[in-house]
Amino acid sequence: MPLTVAVQMDPIERIRIAGDSTFALLLEAQARGHKLLHYTPDRLRLNGKRAEAMAEPLAVKDVEGDHARLGEASLTDLSTVDVVLLRQDPPFDLAYIATTHILEFIQPKTLVVNDPSGVRNAPEKLFVMDFPELMPPTLIARDRAAIEAFRTEHGEVVMKPLYGFGGAAVFKVGVQDPNFGSLFDLFSATFREPWVIQKFLPAVAKGDKRIILVDGEAKGVINRVPTGDDIRSNMVRGGAAKETDLTERERAICSTIGPELRKRGLLFVGIDVIDGYLTEINVTSPTGIRAVKRLGGPDLAVAIWDTIETKVTRK
Repeated sequence: MPLTVAVQMDPIERIRIAGDSTFALLLEAQARGHKLLHYTPDRLRLNGKRAEAMAEPLAVKDVEGDHARLGEASLTDLSTVDVVLLRQDPPFDLAYIATTHILEFIQPKTLVVNDPSGVRNAPEKLFVMDFPELMPPTLIARDRAAIEAFRTEHGEVVMKPLYGFGGAAVFKVGVQDPNFGSLFDLFSATFREPWVIQKFLPAVAKGDKRIILVDGEAKGVINRVPTGDDIRSNMVRGGAAKETDLTERERAICSTIGPELRKRGLLFVGIDVIDGYLTEINVTSPTGIRAVKRLGGPDLAVAIWDTIETKVTRK
C-alpha cells in the first residue's frame, strides 16, 4: 500500500548522499512507491491543535549534486500523512525539543519515527546511563572536585559536552594533565549543562563499533577506526569504516537494551560500543546505513521500511 511520507530534516540540497542514512531511507521509500514530502524544522508549526508544515513534494536520485527534486511547497496538515521521519541532525536543544512536542499532536494517527516523546526523553548521553552495567565508568557533572576525584580513581578520562554530537569538543585528559585547568575553564564558559567524564578506553584505537538496531534488534554493524593520533572515530572526523562482526558481548548488550528501545518507540537506533562497553545510544538522527551496505552488510533501509509498513498496517 503506497504511503505518504513526510521527512523533517535539514535542507536536503546540502546533504552528502554517499553516507547519509536519511537519503538511504528516502531512496527505499520511493522505490516502494511511497509519496515523499520534505520540510525543514523551521517550517513546522502548531495551529491550535493542528501540526502543520510547509512541505514540498520530493523525488530523489542516487546521483551526487542531482540527488533531489523539490516541487512547490504547500501547507500540509501532518495528521493527514501516514509517516513522519524525524531526521534533523542535532544540536539537541530547545528548538529540537519544541519540534518533538509539536509532533506529538499527530500521534497516534500518524506514525512518527522515531517517536518524538521517546527522542525527547532519551538524550543520547543520559539515556545510556540507564545501563551502567554495560558502560565504562562514567560521571555526568560540572563540579571540579567531583571530576578530579573521578580522575584520581580512574586515571585517563575523556571529557565531552553532554549535548555534543559528531565528535565535537571531545578531549582526552591525562592523569597529570597540565591542560586540565584550562579545559575546565573552557567547558565552564561554553556549556551550561553538565559534561560527560568517562574512563578512557585505549582500545578505541582499534575501533568504535556502530551497531544499528531496528525495533530493538541488532541488524547491522561497522567498525569505525580513528585516523592518526585522533581518539575520535566519527566518520565526519575522518574515521574509516571497516567490516566487522558482532561479538557475544555486543549481542548481549543489544538484547539488554532492545526491549526498552521498543517500549519507547525508538525504531531506528545506533549504539556505540568500544571494547565491549556501551558508550552512547543515538536516537535523534543515527547514521551508518549506507556504510553497512557498502561493506557488504544488509540494506538496513529495507529492514526499517518493512518494520514501518507493518506498524502502519496494524494501526
